[in-house]
Amino acid sequence: MSELMVNFHLSESSLGHLTSAVQLGFIFGTLLFAILTIADRYSPSKVFFICALFGSLFNLGILWESNSLETILLFRFFTGFFLAGIYPVGMKIAADYYKKGLGKSLGFLVGALVLGTAFPHLLRELIGAISWESVMQSTSLLAVLGGVSMILLIPDGPFRKKSQKLDISAFFSVFRATDFRAAAFGYFGHMWELYAFWTFVPIMLKTYQNKHLEVLFNIPILSFLIIGIGAISCVLGGYISQKAGTKKTAFMALFLSCICCLVSPWIFELTSHSIFVGFLIFWGMVVIADSPLFSTIVAQSAAENTKGTALTIVNCIGFGISIISIQVINIISEYSNSNAIYSLLAIGPIFGLIALRWKASKESLFNSF
Repeated sequence: MSELMVNFHLSESSLGHLTSAVQLGFIFGTLLFAILTIADRYSPSKVFFICALFGSLFNLGILWESNSLETILLFRFFTGFFLAGIYPVGMKIAADYYKKGLGKSLGFLVGALVLGTAFPHLLRELIGAISWESVMQSTSLLAVLGGVSMILLIPDGPFRKKSQKLDISAFFSVFRATDFRAAAFGYFGHMWELYAFWTFVPIMLKTYQNKHLEVLFNIPILSFLIIGIGAISCVLGGYISQKAGTKKTAFMALFLSCICCLVSPWIFELTSHSIFVGFLIFWGMVVIADSPLFSTIVAQSAAENTKGTALTIVNCIGFGISIISIQVINIISEYSNSNAIYSLLAIGPIFGLIALRWKASKESLFNSF
């Protein structure tokens, strides 16, 4: 970002706009894909390939020498827009291949997302040897290779049921299923916490370092470790869910991350930096472990011909919520330097736990009769 700002003579205020443009593009993309039921009407592997191709092209648009802030924002918006055909469509493809073991499958898929999210922090440490142009070219090339691999190696899954026509009502009808609503609300609560935590991990490390002057962290490497470790917990959560149950495993992960949110204001007082980092690593594991499990329940509770739409609309709303939580924490931090702001992240998990518990209570009441 800093190199882009220097190269194109952008102001400091443009930094937030560059980030938000991708997020808004993803929200608009998932919203449109969900309304038009794209992932259910067309081959998801082909949708994945086309979106990977267009996403990579708009990503390369940043290299245009005549770029202004407006054109860069447009390129970033459409990069985010076509990402809507990657992540939720990837989960749709997994759901088309697995009925049993979907939680484990999505654990690997979301684990890949986590590593991708953590990668820029590692890249930050290596950036001295890599030009920003090479970064854009490399990520675009990898996107194309991923899309080509998908269309050549992954045909439509055996459990795919194609939607025969445009059904705009599917955007709303998926919420009628009780299991879907419980999983969706749990996922929304999870998303309130997840991206805000990931965003502020480097700031948490810097805050602790400033408070304890004898400590010197390698913040990019530690940020990569704290976020990237979630890839392992996604896979472990998938395996654990096969024995303990998907809903119970998701509930426990959400509960543990809620506890981390609530106790977070006090961890900055710890004199042992090893315990502090260990706590953040644990938080980094439990904060994401429930994500593939909620997506599993969403996919399994939706009708066969609306799975793609269900996954896409949940992603759309969840990502919108994540933007709100990031902005809330960011705005409050401008007026207060209290570390208690991170306890506000518990609002989401508490909401999600109530939604899951409410459904369980209703089922118990129904079964008693």
